Amino acid sequence: MRSPLTIALLLTTCIGAYAADLPDPLEDRDFLWNGAPSPELSELGRSLFFDPILSGNRNIACATCHDPALGTGDGVSLSIGEGGSGFGPERVTQDGVIGRVPRNAQPLYNIGARAYTSMFHDGRLELDHMGGFPSRLRSPAKEQLPEGLDNVLTAQAMFPVLSAIEMAGQPGENPIADAVAERNLRQAWRILADRLAAIPGYAQQFVTVFNDIETADDIRFDHAATAIAAFETVAFRSDWSRFDARLAGWPMTTTEEAGLKLFYGKAECSSCHSGPLLTDHEFHAIAVPQIGPGKDQGSDGSYAVHSGYPHRVEDQGRFNVTGEEADLFAFRTPSLRNVALTGPWGHNGAFASLEDMVRHHLDAVASLASYIPAELPALDTVIQPVRSRAGVSYQALSPMKRGTYDLRDIWVHSSERLRNEIARANTLAPVDLSEEEVSRILAFLETLTDPTAIDRSYLVPTAVPSGLPPQPGRDDACLRDSHSLAGAKALPGEAEDLPEPRCVGREDNTQH
Repeated sequence: MRSPLTIALLLTTCIGAYAADLPDPLEDRDFLWNGAPSPELSELGRSLFFDPILSGNRNIACATCHDPALGTGDGVSLSIGEGGSGFGPERVTQDGVIGRVPRNAQPLYNIGARAYTSMFHDGRLELDHMGGFPSRLRSPAKEQLPEGLDNVLTAQAMFPVLSAIEMAGQPGENPIADAVAERNLRQAWRILADRLAAIPGYAQQFVTVFNDIETADDIRFDHAATAIAAFETVAFRSDWSRFDARLAGWPMTTTEEAGLKLFYGKAECSSCHSGPLLTDHEFHAIAVPQIGPGKDQGSDGSYAVHSGYPHRVEDQGRFNVTGEEADLFAFRTPSLRNVALTGPWGHNGAFASLEDMVRHHLDAVASLASYIPAELPALDTVIQPVRSRAGVSYQALSPMKRGTYDLRDIWVHSSERLRNEIARANTLAPVDLSEEEVSRILAFLETLTDPTAIDRSYLVPTAVPSGLPPQPGRDDACLRDSHSLAGAKALPGEAEDLPEPRCVGREDNTQH
């Protein structure tokens, strides 16, 4: 066994070549509220995060797609949102859906860091440096976004509740969906705030937490968004990995250290995955294959002509925000914190294994050309609106229409022309790494896993003020096993000794 002096000498020697590239450790001041919002505020946000009351049909919560037991995602490439039943990979279309969510559910680890100045895969919510909007934020809501939002994370919480495919539901199903369909976003937020105000347990919490709320009538949805952001800042902070121990001066294994050296050296991973969050917060086109229905963007109309559906299947990423050609098919550089937990990988979950995602970076264009589309969760029932004088109703697609509908999930990748457009936009240069070097990088990426983040199911409350079952469903036996990890602080270098609980077979408490 090596002595502490020997370890220190070895560590000092290997640090020399790339120490300047290593980030400083994360500190409380790097987070909103300096990492410590009031317990009352974050507890209110906790209830809201797991409560289906925020969805139009009261059937899906934020946590349904951001499960603390599944890397703060849901374990699938593209989620089944509003209208689904169950959780994670077992989620199915119970009442029928209009489609699948077109992008992968983003991980939430360290999402409360001040370094985030934009949100979503394409950054469509960001600080408004031009001063064009009263809210000082550029967003799809434009001038309807209220003033006084303190940060982009709070603003982000205003938007999933407006998405028909994620939480709002369809026109004709509920007043929130109707308001969204009419682009009256302020009315949709007002209806949600009134819902919360009508629940005594929530009303009392809001009055207690916010100084500008004297009665339930004063509750606004941006108050709820603030609470959710506070909860996310505390609940998903994650900086107790072996990598953090390394930043504090503790050694890694020889293989991990070799991977770190490659990451910050020859492989040039850190040219984009930099800083303590391992992201440059920029947007890059790296030729990730497109799977799924896209974002109804682009000029190509071939799918519409073939299927009869007025739907464009491309997802052009950041370009749809900026209009700059350099941003075509560019997406946010993801943080690599807990990256081994957050698959499938890519902005649309195109890669089922972390190794495949890493290998894509070796030659992105060749990887795109040889890619075989990932299998997406089956949509058992797809519905479409039927309008009449009586209003809007929904019916399942016929088998014939369903066949052409499903083509949208593979249309772009199946088209050589559209695939080549993604390849032409690529900005990622090839890198030549041996099999051993790839293995070393993968070993280093495993050190980014915080053992306390492996399963945070203890965050799921037993009950919420609305009286609806919290989502995702609880497995109390599993929660007892994992509760000891709540707020756990692994000793540097000893993280491998902590347990790794996993929740399985959780009860489906979805209500419709």
